[in-house]
Amino acid sequence: MRAAWYEKNGPAREVLVVGERPDPEPAPGEVRVRIHVSGVNPSDVKSRARRPLGGPWIIPHSDGAGVVEAVGAGVPASRIGERVWLWNGQWQRPAGTAAEKICLPAAQAVPLPEGASFEEGACVGIPVLTALQALRLAGEVRGRNLLVTGGGSMVGQYVTQLAVRAGARVIATAGAPQRVQLAREAGAEAVIDYRNEPVAERVRELTGGQGADAIIDMDFQSTARLLGEGALRAHGRVLSYGSNDPGQIPVDYRAMLWGSLSIVCFLVYDLQAADREAVTQQATALLRERSLVHPVAARFPLADIAAAHEAVEAGQRVGAVLLQA
Repeated sequence: MRAAWYEKNGPAREVLVVGERPDPEPAPGEVRVRIHVSGVNPSDVKSRARRPLGGPWIIPHSDGAGVVEAVGAGVPASRIGERVWLWNGQWQRPAGTAAEKICLPAAQAVPLPEGASFEEGACVGIPVLTALQALRLAGEVRGRNLLVTGGGSMVGQYVTQLAVRAGARVIATAGAPQRVQLAREAGAEAVIDYRNEPVAERVRELTGGQGADAIIDMDFQSTARLLGEGALRAHGRVLSYGSNDPGQIPVDYRAMLWGSLSIVCFLVYDLQAADREAVTQQATALLRERSLVHPVAARFPLADIAAAHEAVEAGQRVGAVLLQA
């Protein structure tokens, strides 16, 4: 099969190789999927750049969609020919979706509803599941003010679409003009240009001085300081799924204590079984309904995977970056 892989960390054009690898064989409980589209996420490029490999090589990417072409022992043969979307393709395993074929546990190949495209399926794994879990943790959002940081990112615009559908009022942050526009198109009532506006002050203005009821956050390194500036109302909650700097981040404990604020962090790769089941079912229902907009910024052939990684790293894209495997 054709595949892309790397054997050491480094810049995309220096370490990514495209060539032939043996076809994988499904182990018991697994399916082999012929990949049609692979999704490229920020975590994929960060892993390639600096995360220890844990083995001699890595085929990157966790998201994708395709067709089941073989099954291992214990998996019904009726699954052969099934269109599927994938999650956690390269999580704690060397072989991801940047290839013509992948073997993975059968539960991680979810039936793709009729009418939903492979491109839509390849957008779901990390971005949509992250958005759904963040909103599950936020609880009832109808009538509440949500601050969505990075509202023009893939996760942020999905959170916004879903939250607005659920009756929330969304205030988003964004930087580049095209991302400001995407956040607005997703349904944000107000978008704060974090590069040129004081975020906490604007949030207070937009919420009658109270602050947001909850913050759904993509970069806790930046968001932490907002807690001491009144961006979150008393008894509010931060739902954080990432940080540009995952190291030690100072938090204003006085603001946390006197405001009875809480911070909940989660890793979309490592959800509890009940949460995983719930968000997977929700995501499939959304695909069936065709009710989400899936913006696509760029499409690349597998041979141009380095350019795809560079497009994600540049941070200027508006929408998903996809590989046609």
